[in-house]
Amino acid sequence: MEQVFEKKPVSIFIPYAILVTALLSALIVFVNKVDLKPFEVEYPAEAFIAPNFTLPSLSGGPLSLEDYRGKVVFINFWATWCATCKVEMPSMEKVYRKFKDRGLEMLTISVDKDLSLIEPFMKEYNLTFPVLLDPESETAKKTYKTTGVPETFIVNKQG
Repeated sequence: MEQVFEKKPVSIFIPYAILVTALLSALIVFVNKVDLKPFEVEYPAEAFIAPNFTLPSLSGGPLSLEDYRGKVVFINFWATWCATCKVEMPSMEKVYRKFKDRGLEMLTISVDKDLSLIEPFMKEYNLTFPVLLDPESETAKKTYKTTGVPETFIVNKQG
């Protein structure tokens, strides 16, 4: 069988290698010159007092953060549809059970629009901590400026 293609010397590929190297170098320089700004987050001032909120609780009746002044409060915004929330709930329950008698208060705030999903979720994961309801995400987005769920805040005894 006759050879259709001629063997080309390796030196013919050198210009192509130089061209590819030059293009990659130009791309790297371009990417490094793009002015990428880091995600900007406003952090509270050192003397920041956690904003008060009053929300209905799953167990009935309203609860306010103000009722917990002078205590350490663990605030967590979550939802039943959030995969990461599902992963962290068992560890949050362990923290709640271990420290609730030592002065830690836990207020978890569900942003679920369908409130009927919350109780079955709590039973499925054997969760006993208090749940507040924020179906319109008013407290989450406007008061605490959350960017999604889950998001946790620890409030010290001074607020």
